[in-house]
Amino acid sequence: MAASTDLVRAGVVVGALGVVFGDIGTSPIYTLQTVFNPGDPHPVAVSSTAVFGVVSLIVWSVVLIVTVTYVSLAMRVDNHGEGGIMALITLLRRWGSSGRRTGRRTALVLAGLGVLGAALFLGDSMITPAISVLSAVEGIKVIRPGFAHAVVPVTAVIILLLFLAQRFGTAAVGRIFGPVMIVWFSTIGALGLWGIHHHPAILKALSPTYAVQYVTGHFEVAFFALAAVVLSVTGAEALYADMGHFGRKPISIAWLFFVFPACALSYLGQGALILQDPAHISAPFFLLAPHALRIPLVILATAATVIAAQAVITGAFSVAAQAAQLGYLPRLRIVHTSRSTYGQIYVPWMNWLLAVSVLALVFGFRSSAALAYAYGIAVTGTITITTILFFYIAARTWRGPRWLIPVAATGLLSVDLLFFAANATKFVHGGWLPLVIAITAFTVMVTWQRGRQLVTRRRLELEGPLQAFVEDMRAMRGLTTVVPGTAIFLNRGRETAPLALRTNVTHNHVRHRRVVIASVEIDIIPRVPEDDRLVVDHLGDPRDGITHVAIRFGYLETPDVPRALAPLTTEQTEGGIDLSDATYFLSKIELQTGRTPGLAMWRKRLFIATSHITADAAEHFGLPRNQTVLLGEHVEV
Repeated sequence: MAASTDLVRAGVVVGALGVVFGDIGTSPIYTLQTVFNPGDPHPVAVSSTAVFGVVSLIVWSVVLIVTVTYVSLAMRVDNHGEGGIMALITLLRRWGSSGRRTGRRTALVLAGLGVLGAALFLGDSMITPAISVLSAVEGIKVIRPGFAHAVVPVTAVIILLLFLAQRFGTAAVGRIFGPVMIVWFSTIGALGLWGIHHHPAILKALSPTYAVQYVTGHFEVAFFALAAVVLSVTGAEALYADMGHFGRKPISIAWLFFVFPACALSYLGQGALILQDPAHISAPFFLLAPHALRIPLVILATAATVIAAQAVITGAFSVAAQAAQLGYLPRLRIVHTSRSTYGQIYVPWMNWLLAVSVLALVFGFRSSAALAYAYGIAVTGTITITTILFFYIAARTWRGPRWLIPVAATGLLSVDLLFFAANATKFVHGGWLPLVIAITAFTVMVTWQRGRQLVTRRRLELEGPLQAFVEDMRAMRGLTTVVPGTAIFLNRGRETAPLALRTNVTHNHVRHRRVVIASVEIDIIPRVPEDDRLVVDHLGDPRDGITHVAIRFGYLETPDVPRALAPLTTEQTEGGIDLSDATYFLSKIELQTGRTPGLAMWRKRLFIATSHITADAAEHFGLPRNQTVLLGEHVEV
């Protein structure tokens, strides 16, 4: 039993290596090269002092941000096992709906800040595939400088194929991700040792004193170097976001005992190579390898960066899906691509938005060095926001000495803000890009949330109280024709009458023998246990055949109404229902601009435009097409 348990744990660790660490594990390809890039607007000259200082900065930045902030601290806060910035938002929203007024306001403001962090992550999701694959393909310039013109076209082809493959899912490919990343980390660690062997003095950079002395003694240079040093921690958010799939312990083990040592050795080896010959700064990662191994290394690096891109794309799918479940985006079409692995989803609209954006970045920036200027703001912004949200939550839940919270928060946020300030200097050189993406995404999300609130308010007025309408239906028995069969009306809750039901009874004077009013509730927990899935209420006399059923889904689940209703018993629905012969009714809302206060006119137009990407309701709720009827109503915003 112990042996089988160990095998399972080992398998989870390998799986984490293939999904969680793709982004951060490929950072050694371009980080050190970017720091000393002579074309940088704020170049860092190559010298022994600079090499020791920068390598030490990289190692200790990874320690502070990844090991301390994420692995040791942030991953201790979860929402029923799920991590990531969206999980923090759900915790804050939960607190925002209860407690004292001041606390509610603070929690809701921070939840809004979290939405901005999620928007920054979407910007990161567009930049990561472009910079990762570009940096790997650029290795062909080391082997054949004459092939430099082929870098962009080859990168574009790889990225296009990657996005075309998304609809097939990662279930089959995912099985080889782990082994490929084991080979990757073993290779970069071994190459790092090879470089250290030729210049062992680089090991002194492991001392934090070199990082401190470089920052304090050469602050005017070190400050700008931080804008590139931050590339070493890209992908840190993935460790936290994927905690629900693999668990805190496997991710921590993989990071502490395999990924971090391999990355640190690679940075140290590259530093040693540059100390040997400053000319190696053109491509220190690839030049670490003997000439005969450079072609296999380029192929392996390309595979690793494709995996890194895949992980970030999948993360973007998850963020978009969770944002839709929480009401920050319209209902999106979501396809589950694996029967055995939960959480592997495909969101077509998001996939093609990312595809177009990534290809535009590749053709617009044309090199990983140019994209690096744009990369840092998205990464540091997300990290800073995650740190703020974590410490606010920790302050409310921490049971240890209270003084530790402000001390730790001050130290780690000072580091995060220093990195953010350094990357802000790259604003005019491409740093504006992730901010524009994030502000656009943030505006869409908060506009959708606000517009949805206004539409819901107006819809409540049109629908009227459900209980009163049921009583009116009893009073209208002689005026209403009762037809055999079951009608299932999807509704937003128990308090109001479905518009489709009201229209059917009031205008058509028809009702079915059995009426089920089903309200789908998306809970703030990731998954709802099957025993808690349904709550049945007969709305009065069970002999009337009118039943309300609340169906609960977690925010990570795909709603399937027929499957959820299948367990209903005869006692619960007065004689039972035959789902194979049931008719599903949906109330379709047609939006149009009006004089409703609460949104500026341009935001109303944005809200209506955003509504056009809403997924088909019948498909979203898993309703059979040939048994579904839509009845519409106009609503002004």
